[in-house]
Amino acid sequence: MLIQLALTGILAALLPLAVVWTSSDRNKYRKLIWVTLFLTFDLIMFGAFTRLTDSGLGCPDWPGCYGHADPLQAHAHISAAEAAMPSGPVTVKKAWIEMIHRYLAMGVGVLIVSIALVAWRNWLRSGRDDDRFSPLLPSLLLALVCLQGAFGAWTVTLKLQPVIVTTHLLLGLSLLAMLAWLAARQSVHTPVESRAAALRLPAAIVLVLLGVQIALGGWVSTNYAALACLDFPLCHGKPIPEMDFANGFSLWRDLGRTVSGDFLSFPALTAIHWTHRTFAFVVVALAVWLAHEASKVNGLQKNARWLLAAIGMQLATGLSTIFLKWPLALAVAHNGGAALLLLLLVMFNFKVRLPAHTASDRSPIHLSAA
Repeated sequence: MLIQLALTGILAALLPLAVVWTSSDRNKYRKLIWVTLFLTFDLIMFGAFTRLTDSGLGCPDWPGCYGHADPLQAHAHISAAEAAMPSGPVTVKKAWIEMIHRYLAMGVGVLIVSIALVAWRNWLRSGRDDDRFSPLLPSLLLALVCLQGAFGAWTVTLKLQPVIVTTHLLLGLSLLAMLAWLAARQSVHTPVESRAAALRLPAAIVLVLLGVQIALGGWVSTNYAALACLDFPLCHGKPIPEMDFANGFSLWRDLGRTVSGDFLSFPALTAIHWTHRTFAFVVVALAVWLAHEASKVNGLQKNARWLLAAIGMQLATGLSTIFLKWPLALAVAHNGGAALLLLLLVMFNFKVRLPAHTASDRSPIHLSAA
């Protein structure tokens, strides 16, 4: 089974690798990084789809499915589980969703291994003088993807324990952020004015706060608290409804249970939802201010427009999720919007740290250090 799964991961990576090596781009390393970044974003979206369709336990073991490499071979076991509990966590459809997610994750893992190998090979061949292939960040990516795989396994074996699932989500987004930084380091950039340096600290603060907000959103999703408040801007008709923060934010507990093993109360779910919603106002306000300030700086106007568009999309999907009672497509889009915001803010943070230029200097900058 393990050999079959390894071959499946390699097969999943063959097409993007073929796209890279047959492309007209002379910088294959940069192309490989951007393709991996794109597929990592897709994987995060599909991971959200897997979570939101309750498919995380579609195959209740790991790394295979009932000891097999694919749901076809495990069809008898899956069908028996579905017959015993038709609305349960194990169905044929959910098993395929879960295993496709694992196959995609293995493919991305192979691509990240490829990035690390190319970086080390070219760095050593250059006599350790070519900063384009500095292996530090690719090696950290490789370590992170291994850790991500471990949390993927624990997500299944610990039966969707919220803190494990949320950490799995955050590690996936950390992979996305690191790949975005690595891709930016390999790319050509238009210069920015020297006054962009004043936005370095605010940009870093907004990025950190977005990370906190994403963690809160992951906590909402993994605790199934998205529908705890169905009105807006109030919650249950009150600005501050009845809430149970102690149980809602107890980390090490089973899904739907308190630390003591009791069922999680509705006020606890309300606390989870309300905190995510309230903190969103802080993040949105600061991100809009950052985009507004960036719109005044030559070289950052496009970044500002993209940031504002992503904020608007995220607000729209978030509010629609509440009023339309959590339709799947919008819920997945809301997760994707969070990943897009993270990607844009990482790029923004990179851009404001470019070497300072005067407003009249418009020659492109090529940063090749990795």
